[in-house]
Amino acid sequence: MKRQDWRNPRKANGMDAEQNPLFDGADLAKATSDPAARAEALRREIEHHSYQYYALDAPTISDAAFDSLMRELREIEAAHPELVTASSPTQRVGGYVGEQFAPVVHERRMYSLDNAMDLDELDEWMERTAEACGGALPPLCCELKIDGSSIALTYEDGVLVRAATRGDGTTGEDVTVNMRTVRDVPLRLRDEARAAIAPGVETLELRGEVYMPKKSFEALNAAAEEEGRAPFANPRNAAAGSLRQKDPAVTKMRDLSTFMYAIADDAALEVEGQWELLQWRRKAGFHVNPDVRLCTTAEEVRGFCRECLDRRESLPYEIDGVVVKVNDFARQRAMGFTARAPRWAIAFKFPPEEKTTLLRDITVQVGRTGALTPVAELTPVVVAGSTVARATLHNLDEVHRKDVRVGDTVIVRKAGDVIPEVLGPVLSLRSPEARIWEMPSVCPSCGSPVVRDPGEVAFRCISIDCPAQALERLLHWASRGALDIDGMGEEIVSRLVESGRVADVADYYSLSEEELASLDMGRVKADGEPVRLGHTVAKKLVAAIEASKGRTFARVLFGLGIRHVGKTTAEAIAAAYPSMDALSAAGEDELAGIYGVGPKVAHGMWLFFRTPDNTSVIERLRAAGVTMADEAVAVGEEVPQVLAGLTFVLTGTLAHSGMTRDEAGARLKAMGAKVSGSVSKKTSFVVAGENAGSKYDKAVALDVPVLDEAQLLNLLETGEVPREI
Repeated sequence: MKRQDWRNPRKANGMDAEQNPLFDGADLAKATSDPAARAEALRREIEHHSYQYYALDAPTISDAAFDSLMRELREIEAAHPELVTASSPTQRVGGYVGEQFAPVVHERRMYSLDNAMDLDELDEWMERTAEACGGALPPLCCELKIDGSSIALTYEDGVLVRAATRGDGTTGEDVTVNMRTVRDVPLRLRDEARAAIAPGVETLELRGEVYMPKKSFEALNAAAEEEGRAPFANPRNAAAGSLRQKDPAVTKMRDLSTFMYAIADDAALEVEGQWELLQWRRKAGFHVNPDVRLCTTAEEVRGFCRECLDRRESLPYEIDGVVVKVNDFARQRAMGFTARAPRWAIAFKFPPEEKTTLLRDITVQVGRTGALTPVAELTPVVVAGSTVARATLHNLDEVHRKDVRVGDTVIVRKAGDVIPEVLGPVLSLRSPEARIWEMPSVCPSCGSPVVRDPGEVAFRCISIDCPAQALERLLHWASRGALDIDGMGEEIVSRLVESGRVADVADYYSLSEEELASLDMGRVKADGEPVRLGHTVAKKLVAAIEASKGRTFARVLFGLGIRHVGKTTAEAIAAAYPSMDALSAAGEDELAGIYGVGPKVAHGMWLFFRTPDNTSVIERLRAAGVTMADEAVAVGEEVPQVLAGLTFVLTGTLAHSGMTRDEAGARLKAMGAKVSGSVSKKTSFVVAGENAGSKYDKAVALDVPVLDEAQLLNLLETGEVPREI
């Protein structure tokens, strides 16, 4: 929708200046000689037209005229920097790149919603709600469930001062700089809406959803493919990723939008329910979804849900359901919350979107442990907001169970609206040429024989020199749960392997900044010159590689990619044998005696350390300075199990020690402790770092002893449990 022509700078909305409440004659007369007055008048006018455009979908001037107003305001502020205000429309666009994403504690917890997976479950919730409200179903406000990223906006005295992601519901990340670039977010609440703020209230925390329109998502992925970058999986991921860009100029280019629908504390406004809140939000200048219905019967609610499901594909943004809320705030407060969700609201989830497409071929992907996975190669089809061209078929038994054949028309959906999967064939459309697929007898990557161990579903390549395994092993080593080499993603690792610079994980530690900077990324510039990785990225990678040397021994063990050794198993093994020397010297029976290991894992471990290629890599890692033993013990020395029988829970950030919670947990486990993810009466201690969340609150409520970071470090160094907390 285009704004109407701005034909006369002394007119607005087709009215003379004297009729325009934003631009009276006195303003204009004063503005000719007073830059401050002119700047303020321009800000009011720009805010008014932004409101018309975003909140009311009723623009009244052309884009060119709007841009002209912005240019004039920028010129005034450039000439008079002292006139710039934080809420000025010009401050949406900035080149500031700095330390962002600091933790932000929400005014009140941002809860999740319970789900109704079908209309029967929705009916059950409405019956419970009616019973809780005295036997009659209260008015229910029904809204579209936007598939985006939750956001909380804080306004002080009507001015936007902070924007934060949902995070864990208690603490989110500060994305204020980026949210200021989202054009439908008012930097200042409109005066007519501020009258409804309760007396004495200075701060409002308002909540909603940031989303990326379908057309913007398609354009973003098209640009990514042209530049050789990996596309986003869906608009939700694209919105979340765009919101967390370090450069706000990038966020601005991503064309994000918002729908706002909640307030942290409804007592802060003189409104009685959700429907009235939505009307207030529109007056305040927010973008409010027009597809909202106030229902008084269960049938009306079901009808709205059916209508929205039918309209799902025609909407310009992704939705995954309908949110149904008790409208009256007083009733909401009376119904309260469970441990994770409000009792007065529920999300009716749409069934996963299913599409049919052609299964053109079945290829094989080789994983880091040599497992061969069949992958469906599909004629591209849009499912749940993104294009699906490939989907895992898991294993040969699954292919045969589903009777999927090359050349079939198949039904595709996204499990959890995220992971593409093939449900099965449309048998009525099966072609006579459709062929049954079998696993190849040799590895498609290296040509080595493929074997299938008795009792297992997976086929494996038995060659340790398999290039496909090398790539997956390298990616696994650099992954967050292992050595966490930030920035070492699939594109860079693939180019390092293809160029011959890296063949195994020890090769990471011989890479220089110059070598990385000159890496050919397989793309060319407009002038035909190859795209290089460059010194900026190379410098960060070298620093990340250096930092990875100090990870815990358990993470090193996990990073080696030994078959059957996951993260938890690696921690158990490292607790029993906290050095590489002690572990490699252990016998198979000794390894099998470790709690949680067993004969199969023990045999794989024992073989790993008796394979010359593997021990060679380990020695090169040792020479490079990678951790080969826990700091708490000398090489080969067993850790005293002084914390046996105690359970610890870690929360918050360990800012002073430099340890992650995983690393601190691994050291506690090495001393015999159990580390849990939740607090209960059986918890011995809660370790609370900076910005500790709800786990700290629960510990206080249950009277569980709480240790700070200094006490944790003393415990790890001395093994002495504090007697007085």
